[in-house]
Amino acid sequence: MKALIFSAGKGERMRPLTLHTPKPLLVAGGKRLIEWHLERLAAAGVEDVVINTAWLGDQFAPALGDGARWGLRLHILDEGAVPLETGGGILNARPVLGDAPFLVVNGDVWTDVDFATLPRDPSSDAHLVLVDNPAQHPRGDFILRGDGQVSDAGDEARLTYAGIGVYRPRILEGWRAVIGDTPGAHAQPPQFGLAPLLRHAMAQGRVSGQYHPGRWTDVGTPERLAQLDAQLRSPHG
Repeated sequence: MKALIFSAGKGERMRPLTLHTPKPLLVAGGKRLIEWHLERLAAAGVEDVVINTAWLGDQFAPALGDGARWGLRLHILDEGAVPLETGGGILNARPVLGDAPFLVVNGDVWTDVDFATLPRDPSSDAHLVLVDNPAQHPRGDFILRGDGQVSDAGDEARLTYAGIGVYRPRILEGWRAVIGDTPGAHAQPPQFGLAPLLRHAMAQGRVSGQYHPGRWTDVGTPERLAQLDAQLRSPHG
């Protein structure tokens, strides 16, 4: 299985830290955030990792090299001055990701998820990892039903999408019709989010998921980065 780490965002909520360093290259517990992912991806048997970049993207190759230190092959894709968003980022990476299911990870989260527990050949278009709702996102995102299906419809309690999932390339089929006549849809290359495609697939029962009871942090502010760093550096971290 190949993997894509989303790393193109500007990290505006993380300023001033991200004025000179892209968010995935910020350090917590003595390692860059993205390095925690690379270690776990390698441990799960992933060999090829695509890293999409935009903001300060020229820093990734010097920092990470070719991936050999983790036993990986890194493919760094520069999206230019304007990030292509999550859906556009996957579309742009498709030639490298190929036609098989691939793993997607947000570069600005930290987690102890074992990537080997994710299905390599999901029957659904997408298989998402869901976690308990953090304080800054109490409502959550989606409903994880008892049969393992993920839904955006209903009054049941919701969980938060962890920014980790396995996707089939067909999640992109008909993307232009799904997202509608947005300005980004006509850009070259296109710029659009993944969320509308996910909700479209959910409405047709084509998204599954699993609950992760372990540790997960959305490293969205300097304060949360400092808290994570302190936790990872503590004797019990």
